[in-house]
Amino acid sequence: MIKKQRTKLGKKDSQLVIRINSQERDDFVALCEDLDTSAARELRKFIRGFMDEHKAVN
Repeated sequence: MIKKQRTKLGKKDSQLVIRINSQERDDFVALCEDLDTSAARELRKFIRGFMDEHKAVN
């Protein structure tokens, strides 16, 4: 029997590694927790907004 591969729309399959000051990282993560969100979710939201903003200009 051949299994079908399932592809999920919007699947997260890549990583972006950035280097930031550890205190800034800790403060950002703590703020996200206080706001009941995740750092990854907020960074994805920022990236999408940044891309949308600059696509409109080009």
